[in-house]
This record gives sequence, C-alpha cells and structure tokens, in this order.
Amino acid sequence: MSGYKPEGAPAYLLAESRESLTSASDVLADIALSTASSGTSPDVLVDRGAIANGTSGGDDMRDDGRALPNDFVYDWNLRGLANAKPIRTVQLLDETLRDGLQSASVRDPAVADKLKLLRLMDLLGIDVADLGLPAAGARQVADVTALCEVIRDEGLAVRASAAARTLPADIQPVIDISRATGVPIELLTFLGASPIRTWAEGWTLDKMRRLVRTAVSMGVNAGLKVSFVTEDTVRAHPTVLEDLFRVAIDEGAERLVICDTVGHATPEGVYELFEWTSELLHKLGATHIGLDFHGHNDRGLALVNSLVALKAGASRVHGTALGIGERVGNCAMDQLLVNLALHGALDRDISSLKMYCAAVSQATAHTIPTNYPIVGQDAFRHASGVHASAIVKALSRGGEHAANRMYSGVPSDLIGRDQIFAIGPMSGESNIMAWLAANGIASNPAMVAEIRRAAKASDHTLGDEELERIVERCSDDDASARASLTRAAGAA
Repeated sequence: MSGYKPEGAPAYLLAESRESLTSASDVLADIALSTASSGTSPDVLVDRGAIANGTSGGDDMRDDGRALPNDFVYDWNLRGLANAKPIRTVQLLDETLRDGLQSASVRDPAVADKLKLLRLMDLLGIDVADLGLPAAGARQVADVTALCEVIRDEGLAVRASAAARTLPADIQPVIDISRATGVPIELLTFLGASPIRTWAEGWTLDKMRRLVRTAVSMGVNAGLKVSFVTEDTVRAHPTVLEDLFRVAIDEGAERLVICDTVGHATPEGVYELFEWTSELLHKLGATHIGLDFHGHNDRGLALVNSLVALKAGASRVHGTALGIGERVGNCAMDQLLVNLALHGALDRDISSLKMYCAAVSQATAHTIPTNYPIVGQDAFRHASGVHASAIVKALSRGGEHAANRMYSGVPSDLIGRDQIFAIGPMSGESNIMAWLAANGIASNPAMVAEIRRAAKASDHTLGDEELERIVERCSDDDASARASLTRAAGAA
C-alpha cells in the first residue's frame, strides 16, 4: 500500500516527504494546483461563486496581504447544490415578540426591552417582525403601538406585522394601531385547518369559509396587507386547504402562510406540500401570491424544514431568536441566518447575531445552553488536545482563515467570535500554550507542566481563576528561585 496514490488527491498528500513542502505558501499553492489539475468540471454555481466540484474556487487574503486559496475543505454541500433547486429570494419574519413569548417558560419583556430587540432585528436586516397579538389585552395593544412608533420615528427598515384570529374583534385592534401610528401593519390572520382541530371546534367547512372571507376582506378594506395563515397546514386535507386558499385569494390576501404548528412535518412532507401549493396557485392563476413557512421544532426538524421550504417555493420563512416558542419552540432565527449566509443565499452583515441572542436571553430570562450552536459558550471552545494542536498548526501555517475552519463548520469570524482554548482532563500542551498566549502570560516549562498536572488530575475544565492561581504560584516559585540564585552569586 505504500505506493498507492489516489487519483485526484491533492498533490501535497502524495509528496514523498512532507518536508519537501517547507512553507505554508508551498502547501497552499500545492493545494490550489491540485484542484486545477483534478480533471473535475469547473462549472460555477450561479450567484454562489462556488465550483461544483466541491471547492469554493476563490481566494481570500492572508493577514500579510497575500492571496490564500480558499480550498481547505472538499465541500460535498457544494456538489449537492449543483443538482438541487437553488434558494433564491429570501425574506425573514421574526416571531420572537409574538410566538416566541408564547413559551411557557419565558418572561414577557418590558416594553423597553422589546424596543431594544426590535432595533437589533433591524440591525440584522430582518425584513418583518411580528409585533404581537393586540387582542390578547391592553398591555399588548400598548406594546405593539410603542413598537410601531419606534419604526416610524427612527425610520427602521424592518416592517411591522401583527397576529389575529379570523375574528373581527381580533382584527380591529390591528387596524386601530395602524391608523393611530400611521405605520402599515401586515395582518397575519390565522385559522386552524387540520381535521383534528376542526373536529374539536365543531367547525363546518362552510363556517371556516365565512371566517376567512370576513377576516381577509376586513383587513383589505382597511388598507392592510393581509397574509392568511392556516394553522397545522401540514396535517390538513388538500380539499380543505384548496377551499380556504381560494377564498383568501379571492378576498385579496397577498400571502399564504404554510404552518407546521405542532412540529409534525418531515423535510419530504414540507417539499411535497409546497409543490402541491405551487401547482394550485398555477391552476388558480395566482402565482403572484407569496408563500411563507412557519415551523415548530417538536421533532428537531424546524431548521432543516425551513431550508427545504425555501428550495420548494417559499419566499419567506419565520423564526424566533434562540428558537423560543410554544412547547419546544420554533425554527431558531439565529441558526437560520447563519445557514443562509453559508448557503450563499443571504448577503448581509450578521456580526451582531451574538448581541441579538444575548439580548433576547436577558429580556426573556431564557438561558442559552453552553453547547447551543453559534452563540453558545462552547460553540468555538476547544478542550481536546488533538483539536487544539491542529488549530494552532493551522493558525501558524494559514492564519486565522485556516484556524477558523479547522474544527469549525461555522467560521467563528462570520459572527465576530474567536476560537477559544480551554484546559481540562483531555487537553494537551497546545491548549496550555494557547491559553497562556491569549492571556498575555509568558510561559516556562515548569509552569506548563504544573498546569498540565492539575488538568489531568481534575474532573472538569479548569476555570480562569483556577489557572490564574497556578500561574501565580509558579511565578512566585520562579521569583524565589531567581532570588536564591542572585544571593548565591553574591556570596560567591
């Protein structure tokens, strides 16, 4: 097997001696040459700037200004994209201030906190924010009014929407707030559509048609843009959906919101439902109607279902910060933003994502799990010695661009975070040296050995205070040793 040379493999892997490639630039240039000579198709994915053979095909810049081939990984995702429907226009509707606050475990924030969250949504480029359900009570009316006033007075780009059942008593407060503030509000009027819901309520299809007709026409006649929301769409019969969709469109609804209200749908089901809905709109001559997807996470599929919906015909998807919401929550807006950015379907600055999530966590008293993707404490924190060693090597050979991709599927610099090295029982010398350097502490062999001994004897990752005590003790011992040597030299 020593003579085996896999066809198409990067040439640097086939070198008789790795020492023959002595510099980072040699290795990186060799990677680039191997890609160019691989014989695979250089077809470019439209609007992605990515090559369908699995390489990104572009150059980034090294810290010293030299071009760095963006070819550190072979990306099967890009190969998959070459044969998949692309995600085209993407709009985002943030449900944090409405559906998110329906979680049984969160705190309803003070209006000042809601205003802060709205501004952060605007900073992230969120298109629409659901400001609440005014029919829920006087406080909701006051809060939604205040949020609309901030959109108006501060010229925020984020647009207002509000939820209402298909009841005039729910819809009138939305109309009143819009008129009082002068802010256009998109009416999201909803009705349960699945057999189990209609059975429980005792609704007939005729009654459901009347509810939809009254609600949509009331919003349209008041000058509001109206989106018709079918609760539990993914478990509703197509005959019922077609009837309700026809009525909503006839009365002037501009969008249909497909909901996985109980987190039942699989990706295959979502795709099939959007394909069916798109065919129906073609049949009705209503291809101008926009389609939304609103997913819950009961089966852990809300994020992937939202991405599938975008491929299948949705032009807008809903989410909440940190995925908060009814039961186990909604699609996490933060994870959705990052995945769309990595997918090449979103061109906006999302570096404020950590600030947005932290603000929601504080305002709602919702603790972010340490292992939560992207913004969790451990998302870019490395305690394994093997991982830390590889990251340090990547940093020295290819700069931060390489280091941020060695053991991270999400580059930390995408959201303004850094790689962090922790020290625990599974750590090695690389973790220790990196931690000392990050904290501006000059190392010596005795100090490194003492930290490693303490880490191996521990049952947990050492905290900064524990490490600082070891450093201080080692520094005191070193100072005492130097003093003894000085006294000995003087006596001689």
